[in-house]
Formats: sequence, structure tokens, C-alpha cells
Amino acid sequence: MPYQPPVRDHVFLLRDVLRLESYANLPHFADASIDVVEQIVEEAGRFTGEVLAPLNAVGDKQGCVWNPDHTVKTPPGFKEAYAQLVEGGWPALGAEPAYGGQGLPHVVNLAFSEMSSSANMAFSMYPGLTHGAYSAILNGGSQAQKDLYLPKLASGQWCGTMNLTEPHCGTDLGLLRTKAVPQADGSYRITGGKIWISGGEHDMAENIVHLVLARIEGAPEGVRGISLFIVPKFIPDADGKPGERNSVYCDGLEEKMGIHGNATCVIRHEGSQGWLVGEENQGLKLMFVMMNEARIGVGLQGISQAEAAYQAAAEFAKERLQGRSLTGPKNPDGPADPIIVHPDVRRMLMDSRALIEGGRAFLFWTALQGDLAHAHPDEAVRQKAADYMALMTPVVKGFLTDRGLKVCSDAVQVHGGSGFTEHFPVSQYMRDVRIALIYEGTNGVQALDLVGRKLAAQGGRAVMTFFAEIDAFVEANQGEPALKPFTDALALAKAQLQEATLWLMQHGLANPDNAGAASTDYLQLFGYTALAYMWAQIAVAAQAKIAAGETDPFYGNKLTIGRYYMDRVLPEAGAHLAKLKTGSELMMALPAEAF
Repeated sequence: MPYQPPVRDHVFLLRDVLRLESYANLPHFADASIDVVEQIVEEAGRFTGEVLAPLNAVGDKQGCVWNPDHTVKTPPGFKEAYAQLVEGGWPALGAEPAYGGQGLPHVVNLAFSEMSSSANMAFSMYPGLTHGAYSAILNGGSQAQKDLYLPKLASGQWCGTMNLTEPHCGTDLGLLRTKAVPQADGSYRITGGKIWISGGEHDMAENIVHLVLARIEGAPEGVRGISLFIVPKFIPDADGKPGERNSVYCDGLEEKMGIHGNATCVIRHEGSQGWLVGEENQGLKLMFVMMNEARIGVGLQGISQAEAAYQAAAEFAKERLQGRSLTGPKNPDGPADPIIVHPDVRRMLMDSRALIEGGRAFLFWTALQGDLAHAHPDEAVRQKAADYMALMTPVVKGFLTDRGLKVCSDAVQVHGGSGFTEHFPVSQYMRDVRIALIYEGTNGVQALDLVGRKLAAQGGRAVMTFFAEIDAFVEANQGEPALKPFTDALALAKAQLQEATLWLMQHGLANPDNAGAASTDYLQLFGYTALAYMWAQIAVAAQAKIAAGETDPFYGNKLTIGRYYMDRVLPEAGAHLAKLKTGSELMMALPAEAF
């Protein structure tokens, strides 16, 4: 069975858990009535399931082709599917109406993006990066730059990229060597090489707008001297149409483990013409607008590949006959029972459901915070939402991609030997998702960012607010018997996260290696706690439906899966707390030559 977009789960989250209609008085939300949102989600399911999903294996098997003239041909069907994407207005969902967008909340756009990425992760990276370029120019560009580039990026007529990494430096952008030389006409000439540039060259859009980090001659060393430039593949003419070919070239494609349908390029800037975005030496700050959006998108990729892999595994488990149930035959007329009767197979499938559905809620909840940070009229609400966005972004990226890999690995395991072959789709999901733990800052870097910067920001205001919100939620719902398993488990997880936070405050400053050694365990503990909070909110919404007389098993199933998460998955949090508190002494004890 091909991938089936989880339309109903999306609608349940948007309507019943996040209650989008309660924000109808806010900008961007006014046109997002739940009826409209349901129609969008249903149509998104149709488009992604019918148009993008059939091309996923095609992209994996055939990949992109680099030509000696520095052009790249995308896999068969990609160009036509991209034209349908643009014609359908999908790239414009969350863009500003002033630049041709539909102005809908980001959380609604995220629902489409998750389905798109589940259906075809490699394809979805092209419009995803384009929206990131749109956001960076929207936040830092001049009005002339916005007027020229944003309508075409918002519509998808032009695509965008970000050019950060160089052969000699990855995460440490302070080492970059690409240089920018100012010209008399106000532009710059950009020279240098970039690697691992997703969507850096392709045949699907009439122009590609590269956002390039470079150092202006004479600028300070390190990250303080980095500027951001717009470098289009074709320089727009006086009418804003693609004109002269710029001297930016794709010199080849990376041979990769996965995402073969996305053109991951080696890019050469040979005196290419670029235009400064914002002020000199402020490029990294502007690029982080794009990078933070991309990190949420990468967390989404973890959930999206997990969803597709789980669906394949569940279908296989219901069809594959092997062995008999421990409690007696369940398929007595057949030679064996389907493997879904076996507890260990159920363990993997239930783990997957609990992580995917809780993780999706966390993803959507975080995206809603971004919408509130931009649109809410109350400054206190905006501040709280912005604090949450900053705090949760590394957790979304790191935790959801780690869990996405686990779900994909379990899906391969459910398939047994079949999963290790290329005859079944789960091998592709596992290969594709693996990059999500690495790019846009490895998960180790996300953990260091969380512990080293985000926790301490504004004196720990964000995490303390989060603790207080969970306390208030538990107090408000602990009197409901059906919710007690959720509130009790959530309270325990919150207490463990709070204990870990206090340990870091006490031991991290005294010895920074303690913070580094604890960082990954802390991020994992935070992620498990966040999903516990999400499952508790899901339980409230599901129980309200049941109390109102709803007999659809969908809601009872939610409670069962949520209980499973609290009982069988959440205890992992305690192990991370125990490891975290051992500190760095043994981790750093061996001399380097002993490795």
C-alpha cells in the first residue's frame, strides 16, 4: 500500500488539540477557519499522495544527473510535479499577501509540508529551502530586494538555496574563505567554493536565488566578519525577468546515502555578482532566520519519514504470515498467523505510533508558537511564544530526527530480511532520514546550543515558563480520573527535567565539559518530557470528545496510544537523567592517543 497522508490526525490536532479557531481574531488566522483548514489538509493529502508519492522511488533509483555544461537534470516526473505544485499555489500558503502569498498560519503550511516530505522528502526540499530564502530576505532585505525577489520565491516561480558550507569547514562558519569585493555600482563580486548545497542547480524553476555567506575584504576574522549576499543564477533584467547568466556554477553532485532526488551540489562562485542583504558583517544573524526555519523543517523530516516507514511496517505486519500467536492461533484457517500478533512486533509498532503522533503534536505546537510570536497583539504572549520558539527549535530538530531514525530502523526490523532489500520501501526511508540528524547543525550541535545558549537566555526565562505551564496544566486536569495516568506521568517527567536543569546550572559553569557531556542526554530528556506534555493535551481533547458522547474508536485509540507512551516510552527519560548526572570525568578520562 502506498503512503496514505494522515489527514484525520492533522485535522484533529489543528481543530481539537491546538484549537486554531480560538485565534480567529488574529492576523493570518482570520482566513483559517477550521472548514477552510480541513479543505486545505484534505487537498494536500490528495496532491501529495497522488502526485508526489509515486515519484519517491523514481527519485531514489534514478537520481539527479549532472551535465558537463554545469546544468542538472532532476529525476523523471519531478519537473512536471513541480509545475503542478506551483500551479496549485502550495508554495504560497504561508507567504505574506503583500508578495502574492495566501497569508495562512505557519502551522497550516507545516501540515502540508509534513505530508509532502512523507510522500517525497527529496522533492520537498526544493520548495522548503525556497521558503527559507524567502524568509531571510523578508526579514533582512531592502524594500527593493523584497519587491524583486519575494513574489517569485513565494509563488515558487524561482527557487532559493543557502550557500554556507565550504570544503574546509562545516559547522564552524567563522573559518569560511569565500570573499566579496565591492564594486562601483553597489554590487559585490563573490569568489569561493561551497559544498553540500541542496537544490543548488536543477531544471524545475526558471531561476535559482542563492543566499551566500562571504567575507567582505577587510572584514574582521571569525563569525563577526560574515555578510550575506543574494546571488541569482540569472541576474534579473529591468523588468525583473531572468537576464544575464551569472558566474555561479555547479561543478558536480555528491554521491549520497539517500535523498537521491535532491541535487546536492558543489557550487563555484567565480566572481559572481551579488548584492548585500542587510548590513555588512551581519550575515550570520540574517542567515539564522533561514537556518532556524530549516531546523524546524528538518525535525519535520524526522516525523515525515517515520510516518511513511510506520505505515509500510504496519501493512507488512498485517499481511506477513509467520509463526503462531503465543495465546493460540489467530488465523486458524491459514498456515501461520500474521506477525502483528507477536508482542515484539506490536512493541515496535506501538513505539512508532506513540513517537510519531506525540512528535507531530510537538511539531505543530511549536509552529503555533511561531505564529503567535508574530501575530499576537499582546506583547507578553508574543514574548512567551518567541521564547518557546528559541528554546524548542534545537529540541524539535534533535529529538524528532533521532526518534525518526529509530522508527525507520524498527520498520526495517518489522520487515525482517525483506526490509534489508530494495524491493520494499523502508530501506529508502531509513537512508533518506539519516541525513536529518546531520545537516542544519548536527544533533550534537543542537544539544550544545540548547544547553549552552537557549537555557541561559534571559536568565532561564523560557524554561522556567515552560515548567510553570506544565504545573498549571497538571493542576487543572489532575482531578479527572481518566486523565490521571497522563497528569501523573507528566508531573514526574517535568520533575526529572527540572532536576537535570538545576544540575546543569550547578555543575556546568564550574566545568564546561560537564555541560558538554550532559547536553545530548538533556536534549533527549527534554524531548521525552515535551512529548509527554503533548500526549496529555491530546488526551484532554480525546476525552472531551468521548465525554460528549463520541463513539468513534479514533478517540479511544488516542487514549490507548497515549497511555502506552507514558508507561512504555517515557521511562527512557529517567535513564537520561541518570547518565547526565555522571558528569564528564570518565568521558574525558582517556588520552586522545588511546582512541
